[in-house]
Amino acid sequence: MERRGINDQSFSNVSHESLASERISSGRPSNFAVYLLPSYSKSSEARNGGDNSSPKNEDFKALPIVQHQESSYYSNDNKMGIDLKAGGRRIGHSSSMRVVKTANPYNRLLIKLYKFLARRTDSKFCATVLKRLHMSKVNQPPIGLARLAKYMTNKDGKTAVIVAKVTDDVRMMECPKMSVCALGFTESARKRIVAAGGECLTFDQLALRSPKGAGTVLLRGPKNRESLAHFGHSTSVSNPHTHDGVKPYVRSNGRKFERARGRRKTCGFKV
Repeated sequence: MERRGINDQSFSNVSHESLASERISSGRPSNFAVYLLPSYSKSSEARNGGDNSSPKNEDFKALPIVQHQESSYYSNDNKMGIDLKAGGRRIGHSSSMRVVKTANPYNRLLIKLYKFLARRTDSKFCATVLKRLHMSKVNQPPIGLARLAKYMTNKDGKTAVIVAKVTDDVRMMECPKMSVCALGFTESARKRIVAAGGECLTFDQLALRSPKGAGTVLLRGPKNRESLAHFGHSTSVSNPHTHDGVKPYVRSNGRKFERARGRRKTCGFKV
């Protein structure tokens, strides 16, 4: 390729338009550029009337044509980064909904039903019910009739939906009329709801009546209940703090309860 220097006479009277047309007509690649710098001399000052603040086209001279080298960082050989969603990436976590873990055939059919509804509709209700159907038993806390009646106050004509079991509450004297859909009902809770003129629905009946969740109130029971204090181990059996925070089932907190070997440091070991 021809290289032209600063003192080349062919660039003495060059303009922007002529330079651009020359580059296009010569088929010069786009990554080649010609840099024009004003050349201030006594002759140019004389032409400009002694003022060199605004150079004319005649005052421009061209620097040598240089080729821009593309950075290897932006080349196709290197892999680019990935966009992170809000909250960061969950590394090493797989979805708990990928595999159906329950052995209950009725729950497995409900999961298949609401998986279809969540996929074929834009209903967030169906997606939420599907997510709660996959939850473990600890994450499906039951709800009592008293709490259920309090949540359904001033919600006449709507159906309460609980992806858990509904239990009775003997402290409530009168049960109001309610339409309730749940995974299960205790015998006494079902009797009181039906006796008050309400109805107990299953989720397949709810899917026929309200497939997208219109006219429903989605509820959950309290997770922080007393029975959780008795559940499981805190870490592992070999850990000395295994039973810390795990409440034992005892009749009393007196002198002779839960004070023997294994609960006193003076008797061999303490857990």
